Amino acid sequence: MNYELSHLPQRTSKPRESGFTMAMDKGLSLRETENFVEVAGEYVDIVKLGWATSFVTPHLDKKIDIYRAAGIPVYLGGTLFEAFIVRGQFDDYRRLLDKYQLTYAEISDGSIEMDHDLKCQYIRTLAEQVTVLSEVGSKDDQKIIPPYKWISLMQAELDAGAWKVIGESREAGNVGLFRSTGEVRSGLVEEILTKIPFERIIWEAPQKSQQVFFIKLLGANVNLGNISPNEIVPLETIRLGLRGDTFTHFLDKDLLGKLI
Repeated sequence: MNYELSHLPQRTSKPRESGFTMAMDKGLSLRETENFVEVAGEYVDIVKLGWATSFVTPHLDKKIDIYRAAGIPVYLGGTLFEAFIVRGQFDDYRRLLDKYQLTYAEISDGSIEMDHDLKCQYIRTLAEQVTVLSEVGSKDDQKIIPPYKWISLMQAELDAGAWKVIGESREAGNVGLFRSTGEVRSGLVEEILTKIPFERIIWEAPQKSQQVFFIKLLGANVNLGNISPNEIVPLETIRLGLRGDTFTHFLDKDLLGKLI
């Protein structure tokens, strides 16, 4: 940090188990990637190359190298995994991970119908090769999954070998955990937390109001994902109570009382 401020929440340090920030790269150029890493690399724990953008991204190997040199792991969006699976190319997908020396992979079924036992088998298989992030929830805004089902799916995927489970929201934050307006399904979130430890969940929260909700509910060290590169630094200030939305949230009441 550039100077001292007292009464800030304690942030975890890399490599983090909680307080994890996943950034979504939707097609940054090599120059933009270098600039992003220079400005925000300290606050990024992992980068997702959104959905199947890696298929059409020029100089993909060079982009991955930029992130790797900054100590930031990269993984390919879950939709790409589904694109391989629906075409019967699972072994090709595994070779792709090896080709680019990727150490993380996302398994999802948000765009296709997949038997859950089969999804868990994919998790078990890939967990022998890489660290697995598994995404729960549908990209279909008409498909409402009841809380008990979210819990059972998340627990089964963790038991199968997922390192963390991801709560689906899409890049816009308007499905899955959220209503079409972006409003958090707070009852769903609170029920999930009765059974699944918060440090095992990454909540996709691309909108500022969603980030604020989770930070106020679970503290500065909640795991958040699908964060736009230009929102990484602003998110860190929200985590630290240095933006109006959380300005008083972490301050001691006695300290605030002196101002009255």
